[in-house]
Amino acid sequence: MHEIAIAEGIIAEAKKHGDVKRISLEIGQLAHVPGAELVECLRRLVGWEIDWKEKPALASCGCGYEGVPTILERGHDFFLIECPKCTQVPDLVEGDEIKILDVTVD
Repeated sequence: MHEIAIAEGIIAEAKKHGDVKRISLEIGQLAHVPGAELVECLRRLVGWEIDWKEKPALASCGCGYEGVPTILERGHDFFLIECPKCTQVPDLVEGDEIKILDVTVD
């Protein structure tokens, strides 16, 4: 039920703009909750139109690699990644955020 808390936060933030009709989200590939699950939860809670896109993960490794990491395991609130070049654990640069890109109100 972790996605409910995140969804409620998104709803509260969007409602600050008025009577919401549509929101647009960018959900990182390695966000705390998988994008499809979060959007499904939002749709159960509100009658808004919801557009979303997934932002790919981007990692940086000490070996010099910068790009999409290999995702070894993915769950709610955790992930395990490795560098596809050297198999070490890289630093995640982006792809774990959830952003509201646009809110359409009446």
